[in-house]
Amino acid sequence: MFTPDYLAIGHLSRDLTPNGPQLGGSVAYAARTARAMGLRAGIVTSHGSDVDLAPLESIACHHVPAAASTTFVLENTPQGRQLRLTNLAAPLRWEHIPTAWRRAPIVHLAPVAQEIPPSMAQHFAGRFIGVTPQGWLRQWQDDGRITPAAWPHAQEVLSWATAAVVSLEDLGGDESQATAWAEAVPVLVVTQGAQGAVLYWQGERRHIPAPTGSETDATGAGDIFAAAFFVRLYHTRDPLEAARFATVLAAASVQRPGLEATPSPKEVQQALKA
Repeated sequence: MFTPDYLAIGHLSRDLTPNGPQLGGSVAYAARTARAMGLRAGIVTSHGSDVDLAPLESIACHHVPAAASTTFVLENTPQGRQLRLTNLAAPLRWEHIPTAWRRAPIVHLAPVAQEIPPSMAQHFAGRFIGVTPQGWLRQWQDDGRITPAAWPHAQEVLSWATAAVVSLEDLGGDESQATAWAEAVPVLVVTQGAQGAVLYWQGERRHIPAPTGSETDATGAGDIFAAAFFVRLYHTRDPLEAARFATVLAAASVQRPGLEATPSPKEVQQALKA
């Protein structure tokens, strides 16, 4: 039975953008990036019939039925991008993971709206576990407006993880929380958009600058970085090399909108040579 090389767990989302609806969710960007790197990708998710899965062609998807997909309204404001949650698909549990998929060598826990229980990580003990905690760092108001949230289960999740990637935006612009998290996980990266990324490893903090370039749409850049970083780290066991590689791919991604931002196999090879 098929076992993916890269298993991404989290909700696909229906993103209502100023340019129209599009398929989103960390798992979509991550799985497409892993596929471009030559891996067989699989997604465990939940969604309704209101999403177009065409961009995930050749990526295996196992989904938990839901009345509607997790839906975000993306609004550009003078204060930056604002998200509102209008629908939420079904929670994802361990029993939803196909038995053969539980053997995936690389597992990426990628919640977008608190849909994965913290206990999920320990079930994959012994695997490479990558974590992007964005969805655990969100809460929503009665009107659906997304605001930053504390992560009370951080130590529980990170103690099982191999590596974690979080954006400075998810941290509310305050990197100080990352210092504590870096003590709980072997490798932690804080992405900083056009400023590059900060790698926490072996008690050291290292800044990895990003290549300069124009920006069309930064949506998904952090997810592309995370997938590229996890895959490269899995193969090389070198966090610094993996972070540099991922930074190159993420910087290129912001020049294209939506899921078009994910790299091609050719771009992956060029980044490996960079």
